[in-house]
Amino acid sequence: MKFPDPLIRGRLIRRYKRFLADVELEDGAKAGEVVTAHCANPGSMLSVNEPGSEVWLSPARNPERKLKFTWELIRVGGSLVGINTQLPNAIVAEAVEAGMFPELRGYPSLRREVKYGENSRIDLLLENDGDKCYVEVKNVTMKRDLAKDAPAEFPDSVTARGAKHLVGLANMVGLGHRAVMFYLVQRQDAKTFAIAQDIDPVYAKGLAVARKAGVEVLCYGCKLSKSEIRIDSPLPLAF
Repeated sequence: MKFPDPLIRGRLIRRYKRFLADVELEDGAKAGEVVTAHCANPGSMLSVNEPGSEVWLSPARNPERKLKFTWELIRVGGSLVGINTQLPNAIVAEAVEAGMFPELRGYPSLRREVKYGENSRIDLLLENDGDKCYVEVKNVTMKRDLAKDAPAEFPDSVTARGAKHLVGLANMVGLGHRAVMFYLVQRQDAKTFAIAQDIDPVYAKGLAVARKAGVEVLCYGCKLSKSEIRIDSPLPLAF
């Protein structure tokens, strides 16, 4: 997935009220100006919100929008990390349609945000002549240990909503469909993926129950640059 406009470099001052971030711009005529950017990430952002870090913002295309920038990337160590949780569904959908995931090939129909279960929407619904595959996508940014062999982890905070999604996926398997929990690691400095059981033991237990019920788990990393985010290779599960 390519960014539609060139990103603008800055330095993170602070992230606050969940959806706001103050950033000092470093590029062009506005260098030195402090702006408030939209932070499209409701999680704790543990490990990816250090003040003083290099960040990259996208400009708003709508001139009427109150916040003129969206925070897209942060540099942690030597790695860029994609923190925008509004992008993973599009990134994965684009890759599915391009046939980049061997596990998800063979479905000519792809729909997004389809209602299912009780008051839920599935991120991606893949279909082929009545065969259905329900795919829930989660954005992964956390890597608490920057050691080379340390895993990326999910979740970075307690997620009752995420636990609910696991139950919904297991229910779809019970109805005879495929269901996939897809973790997209938006950083390229992790070699494995793990569940942060210490942060949310309920979610960890829920995933174990879902897997036992037949829910499949996939995890892929990304290659990130200032111009695009591309799917990289699958990451082994460290659990």
